[in-house]
Amino acid sequence: MATAATPAWAPSEVLHEGAEATVTAGFWMNKPSVLKLRRPRGYRHPDLDRMLTRQRMSVEARVLGRLQLIGFPSPSLHDLDVDGGWMVLSRLDGRPLCDALRDGSAGLDEVRSTGALIRRLHEAGFSHGDMTTHNILVDGSRCLSLIDFGLARISPELEHMGLDLQVLNECLTASHSEIGGAVEAMVEGYLEGGDGEFGAKEVVSRFEDIRGRVRYHG
Repeated sequence: MATAATPAWAPSEVLHEGAEATVTAGFWMNKPSVLKLRRPRGYRHPDLDRMLTRQRMSVEARVLGRLQLIGFPSPSLHDLDVDGGWMVLSRLDGRPLCDALRDGSAGLDEVRSTGALIRRLHEAGFSHGDMTTHNILVDGSRCLSLIDFGLARISPELEHMGLDLQVLNECLTASHSEIGGAVEAMVEGYLEGGDGEFGAKEVVSRFEDIRGRVRYHG
């Protein structure tokens, strides 16, 4: 890997081995950071795989840069090598919301706040693409942040924003079914503040349409 001989990066432990990438904790210029290394997908032609990797990493970098400018709670980008398939990001405080919901240290208040945070992301002009409770962090002050923007979109269509809510809906109902009213709390949080210029009610309506389609075809 290109960073192995880079003095700026000092790895400590592997945090996540996913289908798309490996995430390793460590220090970048002595700052707590994470290294995200995208894996080649063997079922794709190598040229296609490299093209998709470059495209997704470029979009992710642009999204993170813009979110940093508006003070959105997400990682900041330290370094990037599109050809090498890696990026170094700041390491945020907190742990996955999925863990906090399972042990009871988080509940409906955090789910409602997640809905509001998703709305804030959409208002900024982005969709996430993988809005699970694994990609939402909650810290000791119960503040939330979002990570892993590898499937994010800039200027998303209504369908993509509705899908963010649907992915979280599926996660809440499948993995956190013991929390009654979680999906309703998510929608309440999303709709706080009224419709807004971007049309929050329309996004929720599209989410309901998608949820209905999934139920029908399921």
